[in-house]
Amino acid sequence: MSPPSLSPTAAVAAASDAPPPDTPAKGVRSRLTSRTGLAATCAALLLVLLASVVVAIGLGSAVVTPGDTARLLWAALSGGSIAADEVTTYQIIWQIRTPRVLLAALVGAGLSAVGVAIQALVRNALADPFVLGVSSGASVGAVGVTVTGGLAALGIYAVSAGAFIGALVASLLVYAASASRGGVLSPLRLVLTGVAMALGFQAVMSVIIYFAPDSEATSMVLYWTMGSFGAASWGSLPVVAGCVLLGLAVLHRYSRALDVLALGDETATSLGISPDRHRKGLLLLASLITGVIVAVSGAISFVGLVMPHLVRMVVGATHARVLAVAPLVGAVFMVWVDLVSRTLVAPRELPLGVITALVGVPVFVTLMRRKAYMFGGR
Repeated sequence: MSPPSLSPTAAVAAASDAPPPDTPAKGVRSRLTSRTGLAATCAALLLVLLASVVVAIGLGSAVVTPGDTARLLWAALSGGSIAADEVTTYQIIWQIRTPRVLLAALVGAGLSAVGVAIQALVRNALADPFVLGVSSGASVGAVGVTVTGGLAALGIYAVSAGAFIGALVASLLVYAASASRGGVLSPLRLVLTGVAMALGFQAVMSVIIYFAPDSEATSMVLYWTMGSFGAASWGSLPVVAGCVLLGLAVLHRYSRALDVLALGDETATSLGISPDRHRKGLLLLASLITGVIVAVSGAISFVGLVMPHLVRMVVGATHARVLAVAPLVGAVFMVWVDLVSRTLVAPRELPLGVITALVGVPVFVTLMRRKAYMFGGR
């Protein structure tokens, strides 16, 4: 007797929700992945994020208590008055630290979401914007526009546009170079091509800096290769917030398509999903988000690589759940990374990429040894 067949929707759900053998206890996971459990998890993470933002805004060279920080933030948002002796503290809180901390949260959320999308898109657990060379391409575009003064007609959006173009070119080159003649995408070939392209783009960026007439070129290349939120301002937040939030909305809308793409092109085609069309659209979206993020923060590694894996361990592999939780976890993580970067060796700042690598490398090695959490890991 042949086994009973499943409908396309049931097949996708079964494949995406099947727990790997090394996952936590089944009862714990079922509570977390239920609709009420997922909502409670997201609500708890939102509270943690809010508390982290308030604490991070208050800490620095001038320490402000969480209560005073919340009071000054409320005064800024509601138009309330402040005492004359608090003007300097208010300016530090509202004009300097608040945009920086909010930018950190947006970047962490965006990188985590893009990591989820790219890993499903190419069916490779080692994929993320940094590993695939997308971040390096965006850095080349941003540095090129800054050094040459290109795209000047776009004003303050010139660097973001340059970073987006660089990220898109890098994505297309990696995609084209790693695809076989039949258009089949090999996961191992994709990672190797991405690593090679990343090194190539870094070399191009070094050449641009070497021939730049400005003596500030050295600090510029360090900014874009190691990551920093030092240039955060209220003027840069709207574009980043708009792109990240729009990207999250689009990815949530196509979460079921991501589930199908993670199963392979043949399965996706049999279930009525066009792998090529969805892959191109998602690649464009990932390039847009990565480009905008790199333009304001530089290239930050390991966030988009590790956060999706940590979240899958808790909520399962269904992308609707992962995309609900991963951005929140990434936002909290990046807020604390930025806090450490500007307080650990104050008044100097540690590059963000250094901290994320120090945290991400051991975590990722541990996850990789637990092969069950990798797509197709055996």
